[in-house]
Amino acid sequence: MIRLAVIGTNWITEEFVKAAEETGRFELTAVYSRTEEKAREFAEKHRAQHLYSDLDGFVRSEHFDAVYIASPNSFHAQQAVACMKQGKHVLCEKPIASNADELKAMIAAARQNGVLLMEAMKSTLMPGFGAIREHLPKLGRIRRYFASYCQYSSRYDAYKQGTVLNAFNPVFSNGSLMDLGIYCLYPLAVLFGKPETVKASGLLLESGVDGEGSLLLEYKDMDAVIMHSKISHSYLPAEIQGENGTMLIDRINQPNKVEIRYRDGRAEELTVPVEHHSMYYEALEFARLIGEGRTESQVNSHTSSLITMEMMDEARRQMGLVFPADAR
Repeated sequence: MIRLAVIGTNWITEEFVKAAEETGRFELTAVYSRTEEKAREFAEKHRAQHLYSDLDGFVRSEHFDAVYIASPNSFHAQQAVACMKQGKHVLCEKPIASNADELKAMIAAARQNGVLLMEAMKSTLMPGFGAIREHLPKLGRIRRYFASYCQYSSRYDAYKQGTVLNAFNPVFSNGSLMDLGIYCLYPLAVLFGKPETVKASGLLLESGVDGEGSLLLEYKDMDAVIMHSKISHSYLPAEIQGENGTMLIDRINQPNKVEIRYRDGRAEELTVPVEHHSMYYEALEFARLIGEGRTESQVNSHTSSLITMEMMDEARRQMGLVFPADAR
C-alpha cells in the first residue's frame, strides 16, 4: 500500500480519494489544507490519521510517500517542488503549473530527487483514449484534429452578480483556457507532439481571465482547431480526420464512445466500457509507476505536459492574458 497524502479538500480531492481507494493500492494517511478546520474535517471523514495546516511541516512528514495536489493552480509549482525535495512522489492536478517556466522547475526537481512527477490529466489514461491511440493508424494520413470543450460555468452566474470566485480569478491562474482548453490540448500533445505555429484569440473578462477562446495549431501535414468556453455551452464531439476516415470521440475531456466512419460508408465501433471511476485510471497509473520505480509516465509524460503548457503560454501571450504567477 502506498501511503497517500492530499493537498486541497475540495470536491475533486473527494473524487480522487474515491478512485484511489478503488485501485486498492493507496491508503490515505495525511491531509494538508491552509486551514486546520478544513484539514481536520477531511481527515476525519476519510480516516486519515495526520493533518497539517503548515506546508513546511507537511512536506517533512514521515507519514506519507506520495501526494495528490489539488490546490488552486497558482500554488501547484511551489507545493510540488517542496514535496519532491523531501522525496515525495507527486500527482498534480491539471494544469500542472501556471506556465512553462514553473513546469521546468518542477521537472528539474523531480529529476534531482529521483521521484515521480505526473500531471493528473485523467482523459489520456482512460480506456477510450487507449482505443484512440491503438486505432489511429486506420485513419491514414491525419489532416485535422478538432476538439471542443465549452461548458457554461455555474460560477459565471455568481461572477455576473459581482462575486469573483476562484474560477474567474487570475490570482489563481484560472480561466477558460487553463480549466477547459487544456482538455483539448493535452491529447493533441500526446498524439501529435508540438505544433509548428499557434494562433489564438479569446474574450478577456473584466476580472482578468478569459471566458472563452479558440486556437488554430499548424503541423507539417495537418492542423488542429480548438474551442473552449466557460461562458457558453457546446455539444459537439471531437474529431480526428484522416484521408481514410474520421474518428469521432464523444467527449474529449472524458472519451467514452469512440468510432471510426470510413469514406466508403463503413462504421467501426471502438468504444471500451468504462468499468471504474473516471479517475481510477490515473490513480492506477500513478501507483504502477511508483511500484516500478519510474519517474515519468509514458503517456502523461513530462514532454506532453511541457508541450501543452507552452501552447497555453503562447495562446495567453496572443490574448494578452497575464497571471501574477508569470512575474515570479
